[in-house]
Amino acid sequence: MPGMSGSGAGGAADGAAGGGAGAPGGLRRTLTFRDLLVYGLLFIAPMAPVGIFGTLQARSHGAVTVVYLVATVAMACTASSYAHMVRVAPRAGSVYAYARAGLGEGAGFVAGWMAMLDYLLIPAVAYLFSGIALHALVPAVHAWVWTALAVVVTTLLNLAGVRTAARVGFAVLAMEIVVLAVFVVSAVVVLVAHGAQRGWAAPLTGEGGFSVGAVLSAVSVAVLSYLGFDAIASFAEEAGGGPDRVARALLTCLVVAGVLFAVQTYLAALLMPMSAADLAARPAEQGTAFYTTLDSAVGRWLHDLVAVSKAVGAAFAALAGQAAAGRLLFAMARDRRLPGAMSKVDAASGAPRRALLGAALVTLVAAVGAARRDDGLDQLSSIVNVGALTAFGLLHASVLGWFWIRGRQEERRLGRSGAPGDGTPSVLWHAVVPLLGLAVVIAVVVEASATAQLVGGVWLLAGLVVLAVQYGRRARAGGVRG
Repeated sequence: MPGMSGSGAGGAADGAAGGGAGAPGGLRRTLTFRDLLVYGLLFIAPMAPVGIFGTLQARSHGAVTVVYLVATVAMACTASSYAHMVRVAPRAGSVYAYARAGLGEGAGFVAGWMAMLDYLLIPAVAYLFSGIALHALVPAVHAWVWTALAVVVTTLLNLAGVRTAARVGFAVLAMEIVVLAVFVVSAVVVLVAHGAQRGWAAPLTGEGGFSVGAVLSAVSVAVLSYLGFDAIASFAEEAGGGPDRVARALLTCLVVAGVLFAVQTYLAALLMPMSAADLAARPAEQGTAFYTTLDSAVGRWLHDLVAVSKAVGAAFAALAGQAAAGRLLFAMARDRRLPGAMSKVDAASGAPRRALLGAALVTLVAAVGAARRDDGLDQLSSIVNVGALTAFGLLHASVLGWFWIRGRQEERRLGRSGAPGDGTPSVLWHAVVPLLGLAVVIAVVVEASATAQLVGGVWLLAGLVVLAVQYGRRARAGGVRG
């Protein structure tokens, strides 16, 4: 059982056990609040709704902005659970470390194993998206070449160190924000000059009446736009200012993303030439609905500008994802759950070089392999979400486990009373919020495709087999820990 009795003790224990910030060969506390926010927003991408705008507009019967407002509130439950657990276990590895603290080593391994599926394949999807977009701009170069080039460039930046990657990432994020601002200004100008295609309240109330069921169905898809903000928690051992800064960056990232998503979808819904009913009847046009709106309302130039921004931004979203994957592999290797070679930190750059190279290799194979298939993007996209959602579910369970079971056991062991380091726990924050977050996760997994559920189930089964083998070896060595 982890020897933690609150955030302070947890940090000390973790640092001692794992070679924390000040230990030789440990990760360095060099990231500022801005750096953390950059990593989170890069991974999410400020214009993440572009690709699924049409789908959400059709599903919600036109109430697409409400979909993102509800999705932001729903994901706030997950952000709250991260904020709680990063104070309990301020370690690299994110949900792996939290489930290990709140539920035990076995659950921690399962959480890390499922998160690994997310952190290794979401960057592959982003790299592939970047390769496809750049191939459309420069058809003479095949998509798989662009994809491989994006992997190589961003991997080199990650190997140069977390601060170097954050600085370059900030420049790319600034570019994406500028492009989003150009869209917002252009949309406002068109709306002032020519008016909206539908009622000003339509993105909030829907077209032809508000449907709660339709909105909730769309929310199950929209929450996937937020996958990636949790990468911030992976840098807990590299953040100056400690776990409080990480928690604040998590919550800030979610709020900023929610506002950006709501604003752009509201404006796009007002300008879109097709009704939600027309989009629902033409599913083939849903994927390009945002770009169709740009073409008809503003001009082809903005279409191309957004496309270039998305192409470059996707590669750097993958940079943030690859960095998070490297920290997850590093943390699991440090705890002897993966090969120990990946627990080494480069003395010059302070980066977990071997873990990063391992993550990059898997991502490269997946991304380039998919780029060489006509259905590669669909195949990859269908399987990446279940790993993240399962990890989110275990995160919420970790809050319940730590604040209501394991933390209290630790307090009794130390002769204290109340919740670990927090005073008497609030029923709202330590029970209701995690349960709501767990309900959202379950609802989204149920809505996932059969392929995603199958792959997620097979990956989970493989992880359980690996866990059983590890426990068997420990049992034979007489070293099983609870």
